[in-house]
Amino acid sequence: MARIGWGKILAGVAAAAAAGAAYVYLKDRAARSPVHETLLGDGAFEIRRYPALLVAETLQHGSRDRALGNGFGLLADYMFGEKREGDELPMTVPVLAVPEAGGGWRVRFLMPDGYTKDTLPAPGPGIEIVELPARDMAAVKFGTKPTDRLLAAKEADLREWIASVGKAINGSAEQAYYNSPLRPGPIRQNEVLIPVQ
Repeated sequence: MARIGWGKILAGVAAAAAAGAAYVYLKDRAARSPVHETLLGDGAFEIRRYPALLVAETLQHGSRDRALGNGFGLLADYMFGEKREGDELPMTVPVLAVPEAGGGWRVRFLMPDGYTKDTLPAPGPGIEIVELPARDMAAVKFGTKPTDRLLAAKEADLREWIASVGKAINGSAEQAYYNSPLRPGPIRQNEVLIPVQ
């Protein structure tokens, strides 16, 4: 029986990891964003008008990182058809996270254009298909790996900017993540969004 050296085992593991990272990277690049109208732009800040959007969402508990990880895994399984009948659904961005009273997080994947509640595959346990109404959203864009402290600072900056342009806040802040967790922090794209009147 031939002996396999540790070098070959480690090389195989590295190749598998690289292939997995490449797959996620390509999915990340191919993901589509929802169409919106930019009503006002000011550097990293914008006010956008979004149409009604269909999302798959799950309510997860725990810290932001834990809730995002668990929610992302559950929703990705739905998108890729892992635990349901039917074809894989095209990936879209961003992944939305909305803090809930009591410490939970509502994690949302946007559904691709052309689907309705009736034409989407039936979601499994813990996932609900919801239509978000058309709304105007103030946004601030930023790069790097998001931390709780950075997200809080960006939300404060956005609230200050909203007041400076004479708009009224019309709901809770949401977080938007455009890249997979495998993408290096400095080249990630994130946003904080707040509904405005």
